[in-house]
Amino acid sequence: MKITRNDHAFTSRDLKGTNLEPTYSGALSFMRRKYSKELADVDVVVSGFPLDTATTNRPGARFGPRAIRAASSNNAWNRPYGAEFDPFDRLAVIDYGDCHWDHGRPEEIPAAIEAHAAHVLQSGASLLALGGDHFISYPLLRAYAKRHGPLSLIHFDAHCDTGDDYLGSKFHHGAPFRRAVEEGLLDPKRTIQIGIRGSINDRDMWKFSRDSGMRVVPMEEFYEKGPHAVIEEARAIVGSGPTYVSFDVDGLDPAFAPGTGTPECGGMSVIEAQIMVRKLRGLNLIGGDVVEVAPPFDPSGTTALVGATMMFEILCVTADAVAARRK
Repeated sequence: MKITRNDHAFTSRDLKGTNLEPTYSGALSFMRRKYSKELADVDVVVSGFPLDTATTNRPGARFGPRAIRAASSNNAWNRPYGAEFDPFDRLAVIDYGDCHWDHGRPEEIPAAIEAHAAHVLQSGASLLALGGDHFISYPLLRAYAKRHGPLSLIHFDAHCDTGDDYLGSKFHHGAPFRRAVEEGLLDPKRTIQIGIRGSINDRDMWKFSRDSGMRVVPMEEFYEKGPHAVIEEARAIVGSGPTYVSFDVDGLDPAFAPGTGTPECGGMSVIEAQIMVRKLRGLNLIGGDVVEVAPPFDPSGTTALVGATMMFEILCVTADAVAARRK
């Protein structure tokens, strides 16, 4: 019997297609993609941003990228039901590993994330980010906006994340989209925030979202209208402009994603989220992120599996947009 010792995440020469290995062995690359720092001929890059020092509540999201990769090995064997095509058959998708920074110099973290993203985007590849807390969206948007101008945003979350000062800092996971609007990275009138709810100690916490022109869809309204109507409105709002998708797992009810920093009861289900992301197909999607997976608060691994599933859903519609732009 011939025994082949081969870890395809490192040894594969083909950037397309699927290399099957047991779900319980091999390198923990996202969806069994090739680990590589070579960007030539790459269409989509998945990369981790293991940050949780910008949280205002429970840390733990620094372990999110690793946990999402591990959970994704199950999905690599069987694509989630409902995917209209296999992106790996069309495009070259790699796992680029994690962004690194000097943890002794926290003030340098935003620049490190932006530079990491800018390097990927300069190659012509699209970038999908594994968080990490939601602060990572701010420096990522800086890199995107320098290439595309002010962006449209479809944002799934329990919180608008347009707060301001918190304990003396304006740079935390509750404020990335306010900072992005203030810097001209986002067009607030082409922004929609879906699933907003929860207990907050300031009734005007998300006043900036409404005052700047963002469309805020509270969970009560989402429940009344349903995912199909809400996402049709989202499509109309973002239009044909370059669009970023940000998915915070606390947008889901804690029954589906308990392992997150700021869980809020009364959220959407996983299938509702999947329906909405799938209906983004045909938009000018340029990138996105899945954030706030905090494995220490979910020993079952369910939240990481949800994170992997939603990242694959975003990957499918983003890959479709990449393919359309290259026709």
